[in-house]
Amino acid sequence: MVNKALISLGANVASGGRTPAATLAEAVRILGADPAVSVTATSRFYGSPAWPPGSGPDFVNAVAALETELDPAGLLVRLLAVETRLGRRRPARWAPRTCDLDLLAVDGTILPDRATLARWMALDLGEAQRLEPPRLILPHPRLHERAFVLVPLLDVAPDWRHPLTGKDVREMLAALPEAERTAVRPLPDPAQQLQRRDDGPGP
Repeated sequence: MVNKALISLGANVASGGRTPAATLAEAVRILGADPAVSVTATSRFYGSPAWPPGSGPDFVNAVAALETELDPAGLLVRLLAVETRLGRRRPARWAPRTCDLDLLAVDGTILPDRATLARWMALDLGEAQRLEPPRLILPHPRLHERAFVLVPLLDVAPDWRHPLTGKDVREMLAALPEAERTAVRPLPDPAQQLQRRDDGPGP
């Protein structure tokens, strides 16, 4: 069975002589070379302020759509391996990072269950900073409130709907403050952008 997955990519620290943008491009290349993964679409690269504010340099962000025979847990293992290969370390939560690959969604899968997902989505900012899920939660419980995810997600999967709320990407993005939306800006240098492929619009 082929699963359609969405992942976010982010970096704000150079690694191995690569700029953050080059690191994300390399992450996509590594994933595309994995026989169990096919990269079907990628967004442009965007710049966005580090979160929490003042925590580090601006980020480069993107979103990629994948097709894979791996289940969500297996795909997460592959993503973590790519992060490690590209120099990711985890000294603290939400610290500056060389490569951050988040599994956003796999088709319309909800994990581990609707009640747990709803509980994690409802956490306030303080709790979200302090707590870390003990297991994989899908869709990503903060996806709906992150402009740096939703703006590039609009490039590759504008019609994807959140399986719990029923909202599509445009609706989730429109619900965010304008200042947060406009802070996510496309990078002007074509060499720092992922090019969309013509073989599909993603999930």
